[in-house]
Amino acid sequence: MNREEELSKTSEYYKDLYEKERRKNDELTEKLVDAERELADLNYKMDRLRNSMIWKAVYPARLAWSHTKNFFIRIKRYGSISNLKKKIESKIIERRAYKSYGTLSMPSPEEIKRQRETVFPKKIRFSILVPLYNTPEKFLKEMIDSVIAQTYTDWELCLADGSDDEHSYVGDIVASYGDGRIRYEKLSENLGISGNTNKCFEMATGDYIGLFDHDDILHPTALFEYMQVICSEDADYIYCDETTFSGSSIDHMITLHFKPDFAPDNLRANNYICHFSVFSKELVEKCGTFRPEFDGSQDHDMILRLTREARKIVHVPKILYYWRSHAMSVASDINAKTYAIDAAKNAVAAHLTACGFKDFKIESSRAFETIFRIRYALTGSPMVSILIPNRDHADVLRRCVESITDRTSYDNYEIIVIENNSVTDEIREYYDTLEKHPKVRVVKYEGEFNYSKINNFGAGFAKGDYLLLLNNDTEVITRNWIEELLMYAQRSDVGAVGCMLYYPDYTIQHAGIVLGLGAHRTAGHSHYGMAKENLGYMGRLCYAQNVSAVTGACMMVKRSLFEEVGGLSEDLAVALNDVDLCLKLRKKGLLNVFTPFAELFHYESASRGTDVTDAASRENAQRYDRECALFRQRWKAELDAGDPYFNPNFSLDYSNFVLAGDHKSMVG
Repeated sequence: MNREEELSKTSEYYKDLYEKERRKNDELTEKLVDAERELADLNYKMDRLRNSMIWKAVYPARLAWSHTKNFFIRIKRYGSISNLKKKIESKIIERRAYKSYGTLSMPSPEEIKRQRETVFPKKIRFSILVPLYNTPEKFLKEMIDSVIAQTYTDWELCLADGSDDEHSYVGDIVASYGDGRIRYEKLSENLGISGNTNKCFEMATGDYIGLFDHDDILHPTALFEYMQVICSEDADYIYCDETTFSGSSIDHMITLHFKPDFAPDNLRANNYICHFSVFSKELVEKCGTFRPEFDGSQDHDMILRLTREARKIVHVPKILYYWRSHAMSVASDINAKTYAIDAAKNAVAAHLTACGFKDFKIESSRAFETIFRIRYALTGSPMVSILIPNRDHADVLRRCVESITDRTSYDNYEIIVIENNSVTDEIREYYDTLEKHPKVRVVKYEGEFNYSKINNFGAGFAKGDYLLLLNNDTEVITRNWIEELLMYAQRSDVGAVGCMLYYPDYTIQHAGIVLGLGAHRTAGHSHYGMAKENLGYMGRLCYAQNVSAVTGACMMVKRSLFEEVGGLSEDLAVALNDVDLCLKLRKKGLLNVFTPFAELFHYESASRGTDVTDAASRENAQRYDRECALFRQRWKAELDAGDPYFNPNFSLDYSNFVLAGDHKSMVG
């Protein structure tokens, strides 16, 4: 062996050794972060408990006083007890408005006639697949009746029956309908969920395939609505909103699930698409049918494969599927089918592997066993440049910087403090201290305050491949916050990544941004003001997901992408420049991601100094209005279209998923 070969072999040995040590260090960091998060949660709960003892003790008196006071206030407001009674009754009716998504949403005879007489430009037959297994008589009849009631009539119902001998009535009930569109096959044995459904696939002759459970109900207009988007948008994969109900009526709703448009990160963490999935037969021929090894989560596996290959995925934002909850259904209790949890993890793992990801981890979240936290492996350790604009407020900046240097587990980062017109001796002294830190630089921007210009200026000094915009009034909570952001920012399909921000009392300040939300109809934070322990709407505070935008108070983005879209728009000096940046990235076809697993405090201090006068306040308000108007003009098409990740059934007046016109929050 010559000298060159020997050096190469030695180099490879130390490289492997380094990688092993790095992986070991990452594993230890993860364990430490998890332990710290658990400890923080326990301390938070203990503080809440201690602080509430006296409050609870006087609860009866507070409650009595509150009711008495409100009673007299309301009488005064409405003029009389009679008027107050009418108002209360109207509120009760209003709060029951969600029932309009049940029987009240059924089409009138005139509408049924209109839909059935509609002539579409395409001729499409739907094959609705239903695997049967010991289906209760009532459920079976209601399921079949809901298909026969469809206002679009070119369908076939493919039933593969794996029921045992004690449930021979299943075949008799099907035969009693005498409808040639119902195709039935009695299987010689029960082949399981996937096997029985695959028999349905073999029976299907339609152009589009729909997956339907044997104990659920379709809205009469479901196929008509789907036919419309197939013809108008050339959709090859369609899904809708759904509700879970119990008992004998679809009006007994337990959960109304209003879904976002297609969101790949949401789907990996949570099978939010679920029902009612319909897709072209060509997609099935490309992707294959159900895979028995994923029984219990065969739908999630199938949806992940189909949506990866689909040309055009369309979400119909209407409740068209009624998912029955009963003793042995997954809708009632996932523990009724515990094997579904492992199957779901395996389905997501197979999908991630097919997408080229390696060394990822999939864990159940606190929301639900089949809602997942996915830990992507970092593909390297690139430098991250943290940009922090600052003026005065030495204590605020010190808290922020020390939380980074003391708590951050990621090592390859630099901090660039962008000084802007500070006047105090205290901050100058602190800058002198910072300049001695090997990871910190202070650069000076001398122009008037313009958040966009300041950050663009600071980015010019960055050595890192990734920029992390950070407000000076933040404080790091999660030790591996940079890794949590970087695992998404490193992906080629991702633009900006944002974190969970709390106020000091652990109420939520930021959990992703919704377009059009708020009084100015520009953008607002979802789940704003909710408690830390809240799971969010349908568990959304418990997994990483796609959003239209994230706040610049803590945002990571590749430097190359930041430069490619021109950085922050400098004509938006203060307001909405972060949302504008995210929309520029989204326009390039990139995904923006919010992750709840990178956590920081956001104190929102008055970091621009203490010299704010009434005149300055008026000027700030006027500037904000001008920038909102500019933003609305620039992104008019996107605002008119609505936020794809925020269902149009929700009001834009509230951040906590309130039904439009209902004033009833869908989260606790």
